Amino acid sequence: MADHKEIIKNIRRLEIKTSRVVDEFLSGQYHSVFKGRGMEFDEVREYVPGDDVRDMDWNVTARYGIPFIKRFREERELTVMLVVDTSASTAFGSSGRAKSDLVSEIAATLAFSAIKNNDKVGLILFSSVVEKYLAPKKGKNHILNIIREIVYHKPAHKGTSLSAALEYVNRVQKRKAVVFLISDFFDAEPSREIRMTNRRHDLIAIPVDDPRERELPAAGIVELADAETGETMTIDTFDRETRMQYTMYNERRIAKRTEFLKRSSVDAMPLSTDRDYVHDLVRFFKMRARRAR
Repeated sequence: MADHKEIIKNIRRLEIKTSRVVDEFLSGQYHSVFKGRGMEFDEVREYVPGDDVRDMDWNVTARYGIPFIKRFREERELTVMLVVDTSASTAFGSSGRAKSDLVSEIAATLAFSAIKNNDKVGLILFSSVVEKYLAPKKGKNHILNIIREIVYHKPAHKGTSLSAALEYVNRVQKRKAVVFLISDFFDAEPSREIRMTNRRHDLIAIPVDDPRERELPAAGIVELADAETGETMTIDTFDRETRMQYTMYNERRIAKRTEFLKRSSVDAMPLSTDRDYVHDLVRFFKMRARRAR
């Protein structure tokens, strides 16, 4: 475990990097992409021609003898839930950073985007069980605490259960929230839970991959180990047929995941450790903004 000074230094470095992304690329977009909980009453004023008669306040109208209408404004405050996979498979990385590093950066970027809009942010860390829950709150200190938990949490379990995480979200988060599910999705499809979560909340899936999970290099005899189950397999990567089968298997896995999320009407923002996530994030926000118009 890193000492206290190193922890503070690393968190500060991540804060500076992700805050810069928010300021330079996402300023203003977050607000337009994610809507508030709905409309709340603002005031009553006299009716003028062109106003929608469905907004008429009949009680005030009867009291004063002239027509009045109700005015509403968007209730902007949001609750953002970061649901973050901490299973053993997220420790893998072949491009200079692990999937867990990318997960930390994207979660911090989303968290800082939220607090700049005065929204609440909560956290759920999960493996095969829910490992940590931080209730939604506002403020920079809370966000830094969330980042520390994501970066330095030591999971007690190795596996992945998307169902356990989503069931927990649905149990603890009663009001509608924006839920970011950040995971490598090495788990069975949680059909019932993901559809239920998407009905109750605005669910966004962020699948995180690594290029070596899609394609093997010709590196000779290698031993592959499943980080979550511990199972190992020795293969000859010089064998072209073996590499092709590996690639086809993972292409099918990713295609199945993509189709499942699409079928469940869940927006997805796939990320990879060999790409700059900023481009993917900006493109996703622009797509959501266009659809919200």
